[in-house]
Amino acid sequence: MNIKVKRIYDKPSKEDGLRIIVDRLWPRGVSKKDASIDIWIKDIAPSNELRKWFNHDPEKWNEFKIRYFSELDHKSELVKEVLSRAKKGTLTLVFSAKEEKYNNAEALKVYLEKRL
Repeated sequence: MNIKVKRIYDKPSKEDGLRIIVDRLWPRGVSKKDASIDIWIKDIAPSNELRKWFNHDPEKWNEFKIRYFSELDHKSELVKEVLSRAKKGTLTLVFSAKEEKYNNAEALKVYLEKRL
């Protein structure tokens, strides 16, 4: 079992396995066909309030993860769905943020890996 993270603007590859977009909003300028997304689980994304507060600010990263993990604790069915798929093979969490290190997909990966 392997969880990866990848920007939606990067070319899909066979090594991605199951591609799940984990953003609340569909990314601009990318067609659903070109994105090669298998599943869109928008409700696993951070709340709009948390997303706007965080704004990919590295200074807020640790607090963002605490708040986001708290939100995820209340989305147990969605988390179970993703974990179940991760146990079957490679899974790539796809996101659209320009920030490649401090984003919800990276935080979600940490959260999921702690539960595997």
